[in-house]
Amino acid sequence: MALKIKQLSFMALFAIGFSTGFAQLGFSHEIGVIAGPVAFQSDFGERYNLETNAGNTGIGVGIIHYINFSYRADCSCYTTDTYFNDHFKLRSEISWNTTKLNHFGQWVAADKTSVYADKLRAHSGEATNFDVGMQLEYFPFSIRAFSVQVQSFAPFVSLGAHLTKYYPKVWTTYGDQEITNLENYYDPWYHPYGGTDNEFINVNRGSTWSVVGSIGTRYKLSILSDLMLDLRWQYYFRDNIDGLNHQLESNKANDYLVWLNFGYIYYLD
Repeated sequence: MALKIKQLSFMALFAIGFSTGFAQLGFSHEIGVIAGPVAFQSDFGERYNLETNAGNTGIGVGIIHYINFSYRADCSCYTTDTYFNDHFKLRSEISWNTTKLNHFGQWVAADKTSVYADKLRAHSGEATNFDVGMQLEYFPFSIRAFSVQVQSFAPFVSLGAHLTKYYPKVWTTYGDQEITNLENYYDPWYHPYGGTDNEFINVNRGSTWSVVGSIGTRYKLSILSDLMLDLRWQYYFRDNIDGLNHQLESNKANDYLVWLNFGYIYYLD
């Protein structure tokens, strides 16, 4: 836990330092909080399976900050009327998400009574991630017009990159319950295609980059506050975010998540 707090503190200092740099340019600022359910897509369960998608669901929370290019805080006036200033915002974020992971789908159905099925049922995990990063948000309609129209909507799309610190955990209640004993897990992972032993369990902490895209909308609650609904897709550039990286043909994609978050945003100046 101490290590997690240290990593989060470093991420916070990085984001604050970057935002302070932009503050010197006179742009206005917004700050907010987000939270919502996370569907984590990994090597647990079956991909594109509704039961897996619903079962492997966790929670995410975060703090967000925006640079609003359409308004200057140093003079309380609008900036030069350019397309970029009136349609883009820069979003920085510190967030945390966690998801309990289990195997769902046909291979662990109630009518499956093999040792393979028992090992899958006994295997569970947890994916916990800290993120810091930035996204450029595009608003197809005027930001200036939205800022003065209470009870209006402002849809947006965004794209950016995050640095992710991941902390996977793995458990098994099969056999001697030792997570380093690979024979406690699904046999085809242990001898993929009849080949050599494969170290498919990895609970080491690490870091990786991820690409983040989202679509959403803001709702103007008051002149100085917005509500936000945001559907995010985040793709990691590694496949062991969940602590599992088997080499079967079904494991063709890196881990990713889908996060539906709800937010509240306040205009600082």
